[in-house]
Amino acid sequence: MLRFENVVLEQGDFRLTADFTLEAGTQAALIGPSGAGKSTLLSAIAGFLEPSKGVIRWQRESLSGVPPGDRPMSILFQDNNLFPHLTVAQNVGLGLRPDLRLSKAETAQVTETLARVRLAEKADEKPASLSGGQNARVAIARLMLRAKPLLLLDEPFAALGPALKSEMLELVSTLAAETDATLVMVSHDPDDARRIANETVLVAEGVAHPPKPTETLLAHPPAVLAAYLGH
Repeated sequence: MLRFENVVLEQGDFRLTADFTLEAGTQAALIGPSGAGKSTLLSAIAGFLEPSKGVIRWQRESLSGVPPGDRPMSILFQDNNLFPHLTVAQNVGLGLRPDLRLSKAETAQVTETLARVRLAEKADEKPASLSGGQNARVAIARLMLRAKPLLLLDEPFAALGPALKSEMLELVSTLAAETDATLVMVSHDPDDARRIANETVLVAEGVAHPPKPTETLLAHPPAVLAAYLGH
């Protein structure tokens, strides 16, 4: 369970409040106008921004003061967080050991995971030689090996074409479902929310509102969301 207890996030003149719960295993989208605070909320979950008030809890334990690397989460940014000087296999292997001193069993795990994302033949190549979709699959493979219970997506597939973006979203959604992970995804596209999110949080006018079923929210949007969606 991911819980925001009377949380206030502040950056300069910007202020965002959040007071709601996402049950474990939920796949949720954060949607709302640009600059409303969707990525800010994700940063707070990840530990890059501490609340000025309130507490963020995971499974009832406070995350206050817990460094990003010690939080039970993996995060995907738009650049996929790949290291250009490392091979595909090494980038994926970081999900198991940051020092890349992998055992034979761990090396086999990397090989199996690359095969699952259809990149077995690319194991020794560098990210620069891969397509955008292939790099996205490398990042997803690393998520698979990290196996964290909380997955955060900050529009990592925004630069991909519609069909490829849909494929990547479905892959991450399947991964989350298989591991019963909680997924929180920033999105500007309501179709992305419809595709994988069973709940959606509207972030607008300084408030991250409690989640609602995605289809219900998008079918009957409040005025600020309707204006954003062009309804």
